[in-house]
Amino acid sequence: MSRQLWKPGNMLYPVPAVLVSVADGDGKNNLFTVAWTGTICSDPPMVSISVRKERFSYGMIEKTKEFVINLTTKELTYATDYCGVRSGRDTDKWKETHLTPISSHKVVAPTIEESPVGIECVVKQKIELGTHDMFLAEVVGVTVNEKYLDQNNKFCLTDAEPMVYSHGEYYSLGEQLGTFGYSVRKKVKNT
Repeated sequence: MSRQLWKPGNMLYPVPAVLVSVADGDGKNNLFTVAWTGTICSDPPMVSISVRKERFSYGMIEKTKEFVINLTTKELTYATDYCGVRSGRDTDKWKETHLTPISSHKVVAPTIEESPVGIECVVKQKIELGTHDMFLAEVVGVTVNEKYLDQNNKFCLTDAEPMVYSHGEYYSLGEQLGTFGYSVRKKVKNT
């Protein structure tokens, strides 16, 4: 088997494609798609998003230092793509995608009602990197859509059919392949 050397680039796929909601603090809010996002710390809970300076929402984040990461699903794929290719300068993305902004609990930016999870964030640091700036943010609140809670009040994200982005294409997540620690878990003997 042989391998080819390619020029340096971002080939870390798949990644979550999330809808980030923002507000300017003066009554205007917007949605945009981010595929460069991730968990960066568990205590305190922190996440990051990387955003181009020319994005309409960039200025809103700079002003309020807040945003909400809304997880996406198979059902939200069209809206996720649309919010990534249209600008809030010219378009009311909420109206065009038929998404519903609802009040968040800890930040001014709204949460998307149709999203299974809203992660409310407060920016702690901005790192200027080149084409994108990375906003490091503390998670100050998480809301979950109750329709994905089972009879024991366990949140079942798989029921929402989450989706991911991979090199220009969207995919729904498939079958479970294992659980954390299954590779070292002791086998139960049948009696």
